[in-house]
Amino acid sequence: MSNMPTDLIMSLIKERKSVRRFKPDPVSPEIIKTLLEAACQAPNAGNLQPWYFIVVNNLEIRQQLVRAALNQTFLAEAPVNIVVCAEPNRSAARYGQRGRDLYCIQDTAAAVENILLTATAYGLGSCWVGAFNEQEVAQILKLKPEYRPVAIIPIGYPARETKKVARRPLEEVMQVID
Repeated sequence: MSNMPTDLIMSLIKERKSVRRFKPDPVSPEIIKTLLEAACQAPNAGNLQPWYFIVVNNLEIRQQLVRAALNQTFLAEAPVNIVVCAEPNRSAARYGQRGRDLYCIQDTAAAVENILLTATAYGLGSCWVGAFNEQEVAQILKLKPEYRPVAIIPIGYPARETKKVARRPLEEVMQVID
């Protein structure tokens, strides 16, 4: 088997970084659709796919999300925000409380990572934003009660080069049990 796919995947993983400054250039609906298609390919418990995505192009709504997200102004600067929601009851129907409290969060986290990596492949910048008031975001987006917002992802073309941050050495974060 060729190392080509592994090299490509590892290069995307290593290239991905959090971007907080964006050009005003629009992102095409086709690219956004591809990001969401990638999200829907994420692994998930029992193939329940407990996610829902809201694509926010509207500047006024993005500005409201800034306030709900502790004044992280780059949310309004990015031309698109994708709000990733979990559907806890979908997971709970099969897995009970553990599905509600954990599996749906793990599943949406995997979907978020797929969005981030796919955005990187397109030369887009993105940032995983988890610091926000859930109730306020739900109210701004008029979410149905079954949806829980778990991440806001601003998407756009980076306005400047962002430095990659250092990572802890592998030796510090792993243990092998033989």
